[in-house]
Amino acid sequence: MITLGRSARASNVLASSAELAQRGVAVAPASRGGDVTYHGPGQLVGYPVVRLRGGVVDHMTAMARAIGRVLGELGITTAFRREAPGLWTNDEKLCAFGVHIRGRVAIHGFAINVTTDLEAFNLIVPCGLPGARVTSIARLGVASPPALEILAARIARTLGAELNVTFHSNSIAMLDGITRMDGA
Repeated sequence: MITLGRSARASNVLASSAELAQRGVAVAPASRGGDVTYHGPGQLVGYPVVRLRGGVVDHMTAMARAIGRVLGELGITTAFRREAPGLWTNDEKLCAFGVHIRGRVAIHGFAINVTTDLEAFNLIVPCGLPGARVTSIARLGVASPPALEILAARIARTLGAELNVTFHSNSIAMLDGITRMDGA
């Protein structure tokens, strides 16, 4: 699935409607911030729904710190880029961020490419960044990328500690081959 954030430009979807249909890739608008992104099997999509204690930038950097810490435990060094929200390694985007704030409550969140088929990103201009390359935990050479459910639980604990909330295990679910972590 390709999602279009609030600032998405239709021209950032490079594939024709016919090609998308042939590949079984849907396109849908999303209330999150950001531009165009791809979601598919092998990707961990987390929607930590939390009341903000600080601003949006504080929330994004807290997510980056927590996810970066878990990725660091896998031997992956990342850096958060505020101007192109996400976690980057070797000039490739590993984790995208896109949030929506309503009534000081953050919804949406992040998408980490774990074993995602990166070929699908050729259908779009990822995050509206021409020339941006994406990567995955598997492509970075992690011998055995953790199962999505295990990674989701680790991130839920680490992010919960960072945000001072508790994410419950029943808020982690598999949907169409994508592991999604919801709610607090």
